[in-house]
Amino acid sequence: MNWQDLYERAREKGDAAAGYYNDNIRIDTPDGPVIVRIPIHGADMMDLRPWREDRVLAAIAPHVRDAPRLLHVSADPPFQVHEFIAGDVLNDVAPRGVPVPSHVLDDTVRLFTQLVRVPRLPDVPASWPADKDTAAFARLLSDLTQHVHDTYSTGYGELFRALAIPAEPLAPVGALWRRLTARPFACVHADVHRRNMIVGGGSTTFLDWELALWGDPVYDLAVHIHKMGYLPAEQEALVERWRAAMPAERTAGWKSDLDAYLAHERIKSAIVDSVRYSQLFARGGPYPYPPDRLIASLTAKINAARVHWRIPDPITPAAVEAVLRSA
Repeated sequence: MNWQDLYERAREKGDAAAGYYNDNIRIDTPDGPVIVRIPIHGADMMDLRPWREDRVLAAIAPHVRDAPRLLHVSADPPFQVHEFIAGDVLNDVAPRGVPVPSHVLDDTVRLFTQLVRVPRLPDVPASWPADKDTAAFARLLSDLTQHVHDTYSTGYGELFRALAIPAEPLAPVGALWRRLTARPFACVHADVHRRNMIVGGGSTTFLDWELALWGDPVYDLAVHIHKMGYLPAEQEALVERWRAAMPAERTAGWKSDLDAYLAHERIKSAIVDSVRYSQLFARGGPYPYPPDRLIASLTAKINAARVHWRIPDPITPAAVEAVLRSA
């Protein structure tokens, strides 16, 4: 297969399914469709990304059943070619508020149990926290979130003030980090949500491994719960199945630590998405969802964070819309 030709065809085609860091373009070949994955130049970095995605996919391939195969990787120009996964994006068939297909909970738990069998990821940075140092791992997360806040405070200070985002938004999690239980680290996907899950034929495939980390498996569960927005009974069932399936040393102290990580994710979402959504409104789109859904989503995220900031009064969708349209 002529990989450079695939890349050029993908660039010319242009109708990408875009994430925050990569464009994903389906290209049909004589051997069937593939996905060409091209980094978005100048993307705002708001997540930890210490590992190249191709290295992660190579490391997990012998251990994780439901991930796309890496077919090719190029450094110059930078792009990857992944196998095409037939099926439906979970968010298209079961958006928030709609029950997920019955197999999705079991598939997700199986993914998490498979990830703990992946050997230590290659090229771990020398400064990376030592195994089981969950507090140091958590500080990496919140330090980056604080850095994002501080970086964007210059250009988005009025936005933050209008949404009552405090100058030290991560202060509430500092004490929570000190109480985290030590657990062995594992490969964590760190971005399992409805738009990264393909369902079809009674199974689920998990996409977009660009944010994978070597860290606390309880964090992976927290990110998933935060981003999925499960119905209460679904979330309860998922957590119970996760607790029963995971090795005991990976779940020690999980309940309070899950709440700590969820606090961080709520605060992070309020900061990151206020910036991203205001950028969307400033450009006039293209919107991944209708503007009213984006406004409702950000309103919910800001109010979830306000609980941790001890701000008793919720913000209204009308107030959020006014802020976004004037930013």
